[in-house]
Amino acid sequence: MTFFQLMRRNAWRKRLRATLLMFSVGVAFLIYALTASFLGGSQGAAGASDNLLGVFNKSGRGLPLPLAYLNRIAADADVAAVAYTARMRGFVEVEKNIVMTSAVDPRAVAAANGDELGLTPDLIAALEEGRDRVLVGKALAEAQGWSVGQRIGVTSQLMRADGSRDWRFVISGIFEGANASTDTYFMLARYDTINEARARDKDTVDTFVVRPREGVSSGVLAARIDALFANSAAQTRTQSEKQFLEGFLRQFADVGLIVGLVVGAAFVTILMITVNTMLFAVRERSFEIGVMKVLGFSQGRIMTLVLGETLFIFAAGGAAGLLLAKLATLLIGPEFGLVFSLSVLSKSLAIIAGLGLLTGLLPAWNAMRMPIVNAFRSR
Repeated sequence: MTFFQLMRRNAWRKRLRATLLMFSVGVAFLIYALTASFLGGSQGAAGASDNLLGVFNKSGRGLPLPLAYLNRIAADADVAAVAYTARMRGFVEVEKNIVMTSAVDPRAVAAANGDELGLTPDLIAALEEGRDRVLVGKALAEAQGWSVGQRIGVTSQLMRADGSRDWRFVISGIFEGANASTDTYFMLARYDTINEARARDKDTVDTFVVRPREGVSSGVLAARIDALFANSAAQTRTQSEKQFLEGFLRQFADVGLIVGLVVGAAFVTILMITVNTMLFAVRERSFEIGVMKVLGFSQGRIMTLVLGETLFIFAAGGAAGLLLAKLATLLIGPEFGLVFSLSVLSKSLAIIAGLGLLTGLLPAWNAMRMPIVNAFRSR
């Protein structure tokens, strides 16, 4: 029997106990991986940009800004590109099936944040082919089962000049985003089409998207943009994409703090349970540990044996939890924006190794320092 076989068999000595420990570890890492996938996904702020700026109405993000602000922002020498968007909320077929449409200038949005959205020249050209054309994000297209060339109808809160709330579009392309954490659960429509047809708020936008020039501080540029409109009827608040998402999430709760507390409580509980169980397991095997020492097992090998058992339990349980989390991110709808990334996996593996060693340290130390006489006396 090899040393690793002995380690594995000791871990499975009490199968029910080992199974329950692995189950507890798996649940803890399932919780961690899902929450980390949320924070790192398109609905969280972890993957958001610190450089791309959004200019909103200071009185409220839902209030419009004059389109005329565009030229004043673009005139700043530190602005590399500026785009604008007017958001239109609506639903497809049933009210619960909500979709968001962003009305943009195709070439302006490509210059400002086309790289982040994965907007290629071919996609921009497709959007410009007709006034009723739209580009659909990959996540939205997959959720709705849409394809290029399909005609779709959106019933929107935004009323048309003819009194109707029905907007008809033709899908001319699908954009995928720069990476898996990019939010693609929305559509891009042409601003000129939406602006001309809507009944109110003509020549206004919800947001200006500003890309600073290379080497320019986004914070300094944001303050300068807000100063431009400090005495205007519609004052502005300029924030980075990351600041905006963090502020938006805090309207509901401090998600990062909640996640930290929940995950921390789960890991501390698992730590205490596993340490206590392994201490009990070492006491159960005192006689066997004494025999191994008589047979020539060094203190280091005894310690490694016990540490290996806890690592085996955490590795098996943690792997099961991470596998379930990965499956959950694939099965849950894309609107939740869960992304089980390489970063989440690497952090999880590091935590598994750290907790496995930490929980086994005290039991392994006790086993290593146990006198042979005391071990035989336990028989």
